[in-house]
Amino acid sequence: MTQHEYVFVAISIILGLAITRLLGHMGGLIRAHKRIKFHWATALWAMSIMLLTLQMWWVGWALRDLAEWSIIDFLFLVAGTVFIYGAAELALPVEDYDLANDLELDFLDHSQTLGRVSAAFMVGYFAVGPYFNIRLLNNAPLPSILLAGLGALLAVSIVFKPRWFKVFSVLIACYALAVLLLTA
Repeated sequence: MTQHEYVFVAISIILGLAITRLLGHMGGLIRAHKRIKFHWATALWAMSIMLLTLQMWWVGWALRDLAEWSIIDFLFLVAGTVFIYGAAELALPVEDYDLANDLELDFLDHSQTLGRVSAAFMVGYFAVGPYFNIRLLNNAPLPSILLAGLGALLAVSIVFKPRWFKVFSVLIACYALAVLLLTA
């Protein structure tokens, strides 16, 4: 077993859990579809989190050529995956099975309240991104910092300007697609 294979067992588990949580929350919301107050912006935010999770998993393959891993490399990678897990966990509202009160099933309200914590987790994810790109993938520092900085700025905007969530969810979806195309 190579060091990459060993390291990526833990990373794959965390990323797999992030995907599982997103899909599980979607399944619960589909089951409660008659009671939810759907909003496209929250669904778009969740899709963006899914894309960025899959993108991180995909980029992990490029790290297979890294000959020697340090504990710092591993900890930064774990931190990035934990941040994306947190974002995935809080991206969508969760059914609490209290049929008398379905306030938790309002997509837009969720995104403008507890869902903002999902965006805060994404700020952390974008903050550790340049470490991977510069240190582990040998990418140019300036574009690595600017691209991650743009993602962090969009996520911070969601945290501090929740009324503009609809606009920022579209921008973050475009960002996620652009990052996916750049790293594919």
